[in-house]
Amino acid sequence: MLKLLRFLKPYWWQVLILLAMTGLQVFTTLQLPALMADIINNGIVPGDITYIWQTGGWMILLAVISAIGALVSSYFSARVGTLFSRDIRTAIFTKTINFNILDLKEFSTASLITRTTNDVSQVQMATVMMLSMLIRAPLFLIISIIMAVTTAPDMSWIILVGAVAILGTVITIMSIVVPKFKIFQKLVDKITLITRENLTGLRVIRAFNNEKLERKKFIRTNDKMTRLIIFIDRIIELQNPLLNIIFNGTTLLCSWVGFSLLTKDFAYLGNMTAFAQYVGHVMMSFLMLSIFFVILPRANVSAGRINEILTRAPKIRWREKTIGIPERLASVEFKNVSFSYPEAEEKVLDKISFRAVAGETVAFIGSTGSGKSTLINLVPRFYEATDGEILVNGLSVKDYKKTDLMKRIGLVPQRGVLFSGTIKSNIKFGAPNASDKQVKKAAEIAQAKNFIEKLPKKYDAFIAQAGANVSGGQKQRLSIARAICKNPDVFIFDDSFSALDMKTDKHLRTALKEVTNDSVVLIVAQRINTIKDADKIVVLDSGKIVGMGKHLELLNSCRVYQEIVKSQFSEEEYAQELKIAKESYA
Repeated sequence: MLKLLRFLKPYWWQVLILLAMTGLQVFTTLQLPALMADIINNGIVPGDITYIWQTGGWMILLAVISAIGALVSSYFSARVGTLFSRDIRTAIFTKTINFNILDLKEFSTASLITRTTNDVSQVQMATVMMLSMLIRAPLFLIISIIMAVTTAPDMSWIILVGAVAILGTVITIMSIVVPKFKIFQKLVDKITLITRENLTGLRVIRAFNNEKLERKKFIRTNDKMTRLIIFIDRIIELQNPLLNIIFNGTTLLCSWVGFSLLTKDFAYLGNMTAFAQYVGHVMMSFLMLSIFFVILPRANVSAGRINEILTRAPKIRWREKTIGIPERLASVEFKNVSFSYPEAEEKVLDKISFRAVAGETVAFIGSTGSGKSTLINLVPRFYEATDGEILVNGLSVKDYKKTDLMKRIGLVPQRGVLFSGTIKSNIKFGAPNASDKQVKKAAEIAQAKNFIEKLPKKYDAFIAQAGANVSGGQKQRLSIARAICKNPDVFIFDDSFSALDMKTDKHLRTALKEVTNDSVVLIVAQRINTIKDADKIVVLDSGKIVGMGKHLELLNSCRVYQEIVKSQFSEEEYAQELKIAKESYA
């Protein structure tokens, strides 16, 4: 929790005002019992009405000042607490959005959401209470004890009895509850995860008629969390009656001891009254601190989870400034590149080498798990190559500033990702300054123009979250249009034509060729028809290059490629293709 207090630094002057107003409130409030004792001893007992009015006037003035101090300190504690939580949420989001894929795998999406919302709320609540209570309560406690002992030293032992009883109660309850808070936060993560999985996978759940199974899974976790909450609440709620018993018992003890002393000296009445009020402030201070110490352990768990993100050192470090000058001619080159996941023994990619220059289309094909997607994910540094070197425009990707590398790459992922907004805002996502003409041209090349023009609002048509209101093929075409609108040096298509029919696929590739003369095009595909016209086809098997060349060349010489073609073509088509290949390289 202490590590997060650095986020209060921008608001130091507001915290100072809060402290000053809190001090003013405490000082003025604690003057009232002493003045009341004076009224009793010097006004009521001797019957001095003038003294009663004068002292009473001072009490009213101090009460008003105390109320103003309380109002101002409450305002600033709420304001600082809200700004504090806002800055933490921003820091978490900024850190998360800069995580690479390996970093994200260590924190589930559900956990990141919970940490940004629920955990920050817990920390905010504790901070507001700290600013309002943790300063006020100790001041009340210390000054009240001093004033009480000064006013009625014969009764001061009562404070010690009450303090020991309260502390013993609070410590016992906290030792039971604190370990449960960590379990609770993990269950919140699990509830978020199950809810997110079910909402995103609703179609699959219904298709396999598994609503009951998912419901049971949710109910099991939800019931477990409910039982834990009930247990925690019961223990915490037990604190209130116990503290009330101690509070009332201390008051009764004050009255009993005070009246026994009063029989010896009636002038002790004012001191006894003031002492009782000071003891009340002491007990209330302990009560406020106990409430804070109930919230603090839970907030401390949340703060630890937040700090896990904020202190996370990224596995991939970027240059603050690009080292060297990239070549104007677009190119991508792999030099003996290998890659393996952390703590994995086997290599996903092993000594991959190839070069592609502007105007060339290089396609990657292979069986599932051969490393195609991993290979192209190394270009924008979503993963870091274990060995070897990757060059973009003649410069190592490790020497680029992040923004300088990303502006040269236009990525279309396997699953088209759209954001809530309009069709135009999605196409302009990578090129916010693009003109309407450029947007329409990109949509036309991506074969998206036809369905866009049929919509009532056309390019201003609304896109729901994750593109839920468009089909898979439309989503894919809009993702392709987004990359085209960016006009990058390197296009990366990660199986981005899979949702398109053969006719649309062909038209799109033909139109794409006209605008990629100055760019490198890297394509991962499963369909031979998508890549057969590529300038270079790289065949991968178990992370190694087993063939490289054009379609007919590989068909003539690469067994793995032959098997892939044979699996997709009819016997007659395959025989015809093989015959042409043999004749071409006879």
